[in-house]
Amino acid sequence: MITDLRSDTFTKPSPAMLEAMFNAPVGDDVFGEDPSINKLEAMSADMFGMQAALFCPSGTMTNQIAIKCHTQPGDEVICDKLSHVYIYEGGGIAFNSGCQVKALDGDRGRIDALQVAEAINPDDVHKARTRLVSLENTANRGGGSCYEFNDIQEIRQVCLDNKLKFHLDGARLWNALVAKNETPKQYGNIFDSISICLSKGMGTPVGSLLLGNSDFIKQARRIRKVFGGGMRQAGYLAAAGIYALENNIERLAEDHHHAKLIADALGKKDFIGKIMPVETNIVIFEVKGSYTAKSFCAKLEGFDILCLSISASRVRMVTHLDFTKEMLNNLISVLEAL
Repeated sequence: MITDLRSDTFTKPSPAMLEAMFNAPVGDDVFGEDPSINKLEAMSADMFGMQAALFCPSGTMTNQIAIKCHTQPGDEVICDKLSHVYIYEGGGIAFNSGCQVKALDGDRGRIDALQVAEAINPDDVHKARTRLVSLENTANRGGGSCYEFNDIQEIRQVCLDNKLKFHLDGARLWNALVAKNETPKQYGNIFDSISICLSKGMGTPVGSLLLGNSDFIKQARRIRKVFGGGMRQAGYLAAAGIYALENNIERLAEDHHHAKLIADALGKKDFIGKIMPVETNIVIFEVKGSYTAKSFCAKLEGFDILCLSISASRVRMVTHLDFTKEMLNNLISVLEAL
C-alpha cells in the first residue's frame, strides 16, 4: 500500500462521507437553489459568527475573489513573501486584480504589526495605494506554523488605523484552531474576509468557502461567476463539507501528533539537518551528506512512501486522515534502517 505524505490534499472520502454525498439533496446553485450548498454556507458562516459564505471549487479561487473584492487595479497587497496567495496562485493577484504585492520577510511565513505598519505606502501619487493585508494561518511554507492570536489582533489594529482591509487565507485554519485551542468566532470577529478549505485535513474531495458580511459575499458571488466558478448541482460536494465540519475537526490533533513523531524519528539521523518546528501536520526538513531532497524522496519511494522535495535540500511531509498508525510505524522503521 502506498503511503502518500506529499500533501493532505491526497485524502479520499471515507465511506460515511461518500454516503452523505450520495444522499445529498441538490438544486441549481447559480440560482441559489441547492439546499446542500445553502446549508453548508449557512453552517460555516454561523461557526465563524459571520453573516454569509460562498462555496467555491478551490482555496485559490476564494483567495483571489477576496482580493478582487477588496482592491482596485493599481492597489498594493501586503503579505509574507512565502504566502500562498503570492507564490502558489499563478500570479493571480496581478492577473485577476491588477494589483502589486509588497512581500515581507516574516518568521516562518508570519508577519507582525510593526512590519505591516512600516510597509504601508504614504498618500503619494508615485506610490501604489496600500489597500489589503493578507495573512496565512497555518503557514504552509513555514512548516505549518501558527500565528499567536494576540499578534493577529495587533495587525488588525494597524489595519483599522490605516483603513486597510484584512483577509485570512485559512486553508489550514482548522489545524491552527485545534493546535492553539482557539475558536472560529475569534477569527470571524477580527477579519473582513476568511477563506477556509475543506479538501485538505478535513478530507473532502473538493471545496473551499469564503466568509464575510452580506454585501461582501454578494459582490464575491458576482466575481465567482466572472471567474467561471458558478456551479450547478454541486450539493454532492457540499454534503462532503457538511460531513467534514461535523466529524473531522477534532481528529486533526491526531495528525499533529503523527507529525511530531515523524520529526522525532528524523532528528535521530545524521543525514537530516534543520527541522522546522512542528506545530501542526507539516514537517519540513533539510537533508545533507549523500542525500539531496530528490534522492531522499526517491529512496523512500522505493519503500512505497511518497514525500515532496521543495528545494534542492528540503523535503516536506504532510500528515492527514488517510495516514494511519500502521503507516507511521512503517515510516519510522524505514527511517531507522536508512
